[in-house]
Amino acid sequence: MKKNVIITGANGNLGDAVVKKFLNEDYHVIATVLHQTDISAMDAHNELEVCAIDLSKEADVAIFIGETLEKHKSIEAALMLAGGFSMGDIEKTSASDLMKMYSLNFETAYNIIRPLFRHMMEKNYGRLVVVGGQPALDAEAGKNMIAYGLSKSLLIKLAEYLNAAAKGKNVTTTVIIPSTIDTPQNRKSMPAAKFDDWVKPAQIADLMEVICSEKGTPIREGIIKVYGNS
Repeated sequence: MKKNVIITGANGNLGDAVVKKFLNEDYHVIATVLHQTDISAMDAHNELEVCAIDLSKEADVAIFIGETLEKHKSIEAALMLAGGFSMGDIEKTSASDLMKMYSLNFETAYNIIRPLFRHMMEKNYGRLVVVGGQPALDAEAGKNMIAYGLSKSLLIKLAEYLNAAAKGKNVTTTVIIPSTIDTPQNRKSMPAAKFDDWVKPAQIADLMEVICSEKGTPIREGIIKVYGNS
């Protein structure tokens, strides 16, 4: 039976690679983007649905998940890729800066995970994948990305809580922690860097598919660093 997967942030550089990977692996993909205009930019596919939704709005997300479950009956996996980035040390990071990153990186994932986790626990099967950030683990890097690093650290802690709650069940939450991802935007902002050392979006997509496949069944409480050579 074809598995259903929700992929948020589907029109980003990483999201695009992940959507293509899961479609190639014969999943039915329910993708989310922020704006209605983003839908037309996605390549059409028989097994792809695209929904425009503000994932920071809990009530809207609850309706989206409810309607998706009513239509498909079961969601086997969800990959939370939506998010944002900001620089700033303690002097340059206001409380509003913190809340912006909290909303972009944590709320957008939490609002999807909360109803899906309940569904997966009832079904005794599910794979949740969130994207952390190197500054959440590395204080030297995080000191100049206070809001971003703190918001990503919450995702890591949430994964720990969910895995504790799901102990004994076939429901897992895995954190992927990439270093610099090789995107056009990053190449433009860091032209002197060694691009070959960066992690490719397709490499992360491959890893996420393994986690969600039968090959990933033994993985528990996974916090996986995907740093390449950077």
